[in-house]
Amino acid sequence: MALIVQKYGGTSVGSIEKIKKVAERVTQYCERGNRLIVVLSAMAGQTDSLISLAKEITETPDPRELDVLMASGEQVSVSLFAMAAKSMGYDCRSFLGFQAAIYTDHIYGKARIRQVDTKRILRELEKNKIVAVAGFQGIDERNNITTLGRGGSDTTAVALAAALKADLCEIFTDVEGVFSADPNICTHARKLDQISYEEMLELASLGAKVLEIRSIEFAKKFNVPLHVRSSFTKSEGTMVVAENREMEKILVSGVVSDKNEARITIVKVPDRPGIAFKIFDPVFEAEIVVDMIVQNTSAEGLTDLTFTVTKTDFQKTLTLINKIAKEIGAEKVLGDQDIAKVSIVGLGMRNHAGVASKMFETLARENINISMISTSEIKISCIIEEKYTELAVRALHEAFGLGNEKEKN
Repeated sequence: MALIVQKYGGTSVGSIEKIKKVAERVTQYCERGNRLIVVLSAMAGQTDSLISLAKEITETPDPRELDVLMASGEQVSVSLFAMAAKSMGYDCRSFLGFQAAIYTDHIYGKARIRQVDTKRILRELEKNKIVAVAGFQGIDERNNITTLGRGGSDTTAVALAAALKADLCEIFTDVEGVFSADPNICTHARKLDQISYEEMLELASLGAKVLEIRSIEFAKKFNVPLHVRSSFTKSEGTMVVAENREMEKILVSGVVSDKNEARITIVKVPDRPGIAFKIFDPVFEAEIVVDMIVQNTSAEGLTDLTFTVTKTDFQKTLTLINKIAKEIGAEKVLGDQDIAKVSIVGLGMRNHAGVASKMFETLARENINISMISTSEIKISCIIEEKYTELAVRALHEAFGLGNEKEKN
C-alpha cells in the first residue's frame, strides 16, 4: 500500500465538473489500495479575483488581512473536493493549512514552511480516509494565517510528502510534463521521461513555469520523487529525481527563455573598494532580486556596471539607482526593457567542452547579438534583444538535437 501525495493546480479544479473529475481520479488510486493526501489550489482565477476585491477597498491592503482573504480560495476547493469524494462513497476529510499543522514564518504573502506536524493527518489516514489539504497556506507562531506566495501549493505538497515520508509526490497541472523547450515556441519539443533536481531548479529559476522553485528545493533536500503530469490525460509525465550517471550523458536537457528581464547600466562608476556594496545594499534592502551582474575593466579609475532585474521591479530599481548614482558620482544611468534571457541547461556540461562555443555560434549564425553572459556548472544564459527570443530558442533547440524524431527527420 503506497502513500501518495497529489497536488492539483487551479486549472485542474477550475469548475465543478473538473473537481468531480479530480475526485474520480483520486478514488481510482484508492481502489488500487493506495493512501492519498490531496493538495488543492484555489479554482482558476479566484486568487486574482480576491486580490481585486481587496484593492477595491484600498490600494495597499494590510498584509495580514490580505493573507486571510487569499487563503479562502483554497478553502472553497478542498471543501468542494471532499463533498465530491463523499458523494462517490469515499470518506474524505478536508483540512486548512492551520488544521494540517503547516507551520511557517511570519512573512505575509511569501511565508516559508518551517515544520509540518503530521499527527492529525496520520490519524485520518489510519481510518482509511482521503485527506484533502488546502495548498498555499499555513500558520505562524502567533497563530496568524499566512500564504506561501505564487505556486505555493507545489511547496505544500512536497513539504507534506517529505514530512510523511510518502512514496511519491505527483504534481498535476495543465501540461503533460517537463519539455525540452516551451511547446508553444518549439512545436516538436520533446517531453522528458526524467530530469534531475539540479536541472529542474535551473530551469525553474530561468523562467520555466512547470514547478515552483521552493518545491524543488524541498524535494531535493528530502529526496522526494516528483512526478509532473497532466490532470487531463492518463499519460505518464516527467519524473524529477536525484542525479544518476545516465543523465550525465545528455549534454543539454532543455532550452528556456524569460522575457521578464530588464537591464540597468551605471556609466562611469568610480572604481574603488566598497562601491559595489553602496550600489547593491539599498537594492537588496528594497527586496529587489538582482540576476546577472557584469562590470567592465577599469579605465582611468572608472568602470561601467550592468545588472538585470525583473521588468516588474524595473521602474522601482531605476529610481533607486539614479539616486545612488548621484551619491557616488557616477556619470549617468541607462535602462533597457527590450531584452530577454535565453538559457540552456544540462548535467552533461560538467564533463563536456565546447558547449558555450556551440551556443554562441548558433546565435551568431542567426545574427543574434549577445549583450551579457552568465554561467554555472550546468547552465549558460545569454541576454539578447527581446524580439529574437523565439528564434533563439528554436535555433538552440535544433542545434543541440533536443527535438523529437519528427523534427530530426
